[in-house]
Amino acid sequence: MARWLRPLAGALLLLEVAAALSFLHHRYEEMVQALFRVQSQCPYVTRIYSIGRSVEGRHLYVLEFSDYPGIHEPLEPEFKYVGNMHGNEVLGRELLLQLSEFLCEEYRRGNERITRLIHDTRIHIMPSMNPDGYEVAAKQGPDSNGYLTGRNNANGVDLNRNFPDLNTFMYYSGEISGPNHHIPLPDNWKSQVEPETLAVIQWISSYNFVLSANLHGGAVVANYPYDKSQDQRFRSHRRTVNTPTPDDKLFQKLAKTYSYAHGWMHRGWNCGDYFADGITNGASWYSLSKGMQDFNYLYTNCFEITLELSCNKFPPEEDLERQWMANREALVAFIEEIHQGIKGTVSDENNNGIAGAVISVQGISHDITSGDMGDYFRLLLPGTYTVTASAEGYQPQMVTTTVGPAAPSLVHFQLKRDVVRKPPERKASGARTNNKALQKKVVPRATRRGTRR
Repeated sequence: MARWLRPLAGALLLLEVAAALSFLHHRYEEMVQALFRVQSQCPYVTRIYSIGRSVEGRHLYVLEFSDYPGIHEPLEPEFKYVGNMHGNEVLGRELLLQLSEFLCEEYRRGNERITRLIHDTRIHIMPSMNPDGYEVAAKQGPDSNGYLTGRNNANGVDLNRNFPDLNTFMYYSGEISGPNHHIPLPDNWKSQVEPETLAVIQWISSYNFVLSANLHGGAVVANYPYDKSQDQRFRSHRRTVNTPTPDDKLFQKLAKTYSYAHGWMHRGWNCGDYFADGITNGASWYSLSKGMQDFNYLYTNCFEITLELSCNKFPPEEDLERQWMANREALVAFIEEIHQGIKGTVSDENNNGIAGAVISVQGISHDITSGDMGDYFRLLLPGTYTVTASAEGYQPQMVTTTVGPAAPSLVHFQLKRDVVRKPPERKASGARTNNKALQKKVVPRATRRGTRR
């Protein structure tokens, strides 16, 4: 009897996998069920949490993969995928559901690559940032969906034009370009953004994300910052200007990683457009204000790119499997890009982690900061770099390190307290001076400020 039951159990398992990997469009309730099904199948390496609600009250769910779900492990980087920001651009939503099921299934199978990825990376997957817009688009379906139907949220706002405009602050703070890292938000920013945008800003402020991509449709190209041109004369789609970040070469490499792992993105000719290597600087394509990828780079430690994945914003179900096969390797390979550059801890003389320490790389005018536990992650291309860690109240420390092409180099910093002794205070004129009675006071040096503002 046992021998007879084993093949049956195996067949039932295959049927279960086939059902889980069915290529269908998922309305909100079906999407939630799919996420919870993955969590139930891989309970020890997954967690579901909500970062907030949409205008119409739908949860903005995130599925996390980690060997310790819900816990940030020191020196383990945080990654995120965000899909369906525009409600009618649905392929990203379905790909992220497929990716979630794929990671779970391959982990259960003992796939070494996927197991290592989940053990070494904390992965956050949000299939839909705009569930309200999706429901509007889904009511019409792929056959009669308009180009803009369901694009915006329930308040009619384009969420990718709704983040605080930190580019303008950077470009026009004074007569020269201002800081391009950890730019403070305007005082009234919460009143200017939608509930979905507010939830995402609070989310990325709570996690020390290192690498990210948001998934769109309507073209096939990997788009990297800056999205907004510095020259405001070039606002139309017809007038463009390349606007690179200080990490331009790194961003190009990140974009090419996705493009060349994709089935056809790297060929360049897609949807009537041509992009060399299947990548583009955002502003070189067209200037976009208040976008999410620039906001990540200017406000947080996160390097984000935008993936345009299909000519058809709402592809028919019969095309979903082909699209999954074209994107599967690229989705995994891009996550793996988080493991490059340098990482380490910044601690004091008692080995306590220093949060908010500034990590500066000579020759690259964009700094990142350490997380709550004092660990930091700085994506870099292979090469030799001079790196400085500084923190308020501590003496800065500088090291030179070489980054290889495979794994990140470990570079730890231990900072000494920054103290100075004041000269003895003098008594008022005419008073007798007793040098032995004078005590030198140890006081902090005038407050040092790093580049974080």
